[in-house]
Amino acid sequence: MFQYKIPVSLYIHMPWCVQKCPYCDFNSHTVKQTPDYDNYINHLIKDLQNDSIFCLDRSIHSIFIGGGTPSLFSAEHIDHLLSSINNIISIEKNAEITIEANPNSVDAERFNGYQQAGINRISLGVQSFQANKLLSLGRIHNPQEAIDAAVIAHNLNLRSFNLDLMHGLPNQGLNDALYDLKQAITINPPHLSWYQLTIEPNTLFGSKPPVLPDDDKLWDIYQQGHQLLTNNGYQQYETSAYAKSNYQCQHNLNYWRFGDYLGIGCGAHGKLTQPDGKIIRTVKTRHPKGYLDGRYLDNSFIVTSNELAFEFFMNRFRLFEPCPKLEFEERTFLPLQTINKQIDQAMEKNYITEDLHNWQITEHGKLFLNSLLEIFL
Repeated sequence: MFQYKIPVSLYIHMPWCVQKCPYCDFNSHTVKQTPDYDNYINHLIKDLQNDSIFCLDRSIHSIFIGGGTPSLFSAEHIDHLLSSINNIISIEKNAEITIEANPNSVDAERFNGYQQAGINRISLGVQSFQANKLLSLGRIHNPQEAIDAAVIAHNLNLRSFNLDLMHGLPNQGLNDALYDLKQAITINPPHLSWYQLTIEPNTLFGSKPPVLPDDDKLWDIYQQGHQLLTNNGYQQYETSAYAKSNYQCQHNLNYWRFGDYLGIGCGAHGKLTQPDGKIIRTVKTRHPKGYLDGRYLDNSFIVTSNELAFEFFMNRFRLFEPCPKLEFEERTFLPLQTINKQIDQAMEKNYITEDLHNWQITEHGKLFLNSLLEIFL
């Protein structure tokens, strides 16, 4: 049966931050008084117990602890959480287990504690190595704290670590953007997430937009930044993800390959394939108060067959690797014939190519990804 071939990952959301960044539209809540972290961990465990039936005897392929600021939680909290998860659903022996961290909320002792708890990958929200750019982004760390945290992560000899960097920042020029990349390359992380700042509604930047680089400057930043990363051994394997050989983020790859994932914690989303082939999406209660009252599930719905092709390719064509045709059938339960017209149209526009077994997005398709995806709506 197809569903047993689909890996299942686990996303865990930690909702608190010391300060809300003006560009952030994630479900995060400013810490006004110290939250009851112990209680929240206990509710995460109960939430997972409720959802464990969706695993259908599968083990957890990867775990990502995101936020918010997960590094506000102690190593003891993370150890208790991961141990409890493994008692509910077995975690694969070589599973990638990531925690996000802010540079100013970590030190060597805390990182060591996370590693002892089972964390083998850390993702640092650096964003920039320049003080004025960090200030404009509302970040509460400084460049030296970012460097120090990255060096600690590097010296731990983890399975991997990632630096999050942004470009297209307020009043950012080409040299500023390349400076950040050069500083990151000096630290030599196995993985870099390098993505453009976008203005989202319901954020401070959404109501008071800053002055951002124009399209020509953004294109120069992307082209020269991409070349710099490529020249230093980083391969772009997804729209905004670069990695050294064999260091791609396995958790995100499972998302983009339309794998399954459980989502626990405030506002977490899940995608789960059922034995009858139906795909259920779950959304958890966003606000900590409701979640801590035990009201975990906010909404669940079945993805309709009309939506499946779009959802599959919305994820799959973010990746630059070939897309197996068999994977489409196995993960949507749809026959290839249902998308023949759309595939033909995408090829006519030179967005994709195909051979007997795979589709491949073209360089033209990468530039016009939204137009490519609209074909499948």
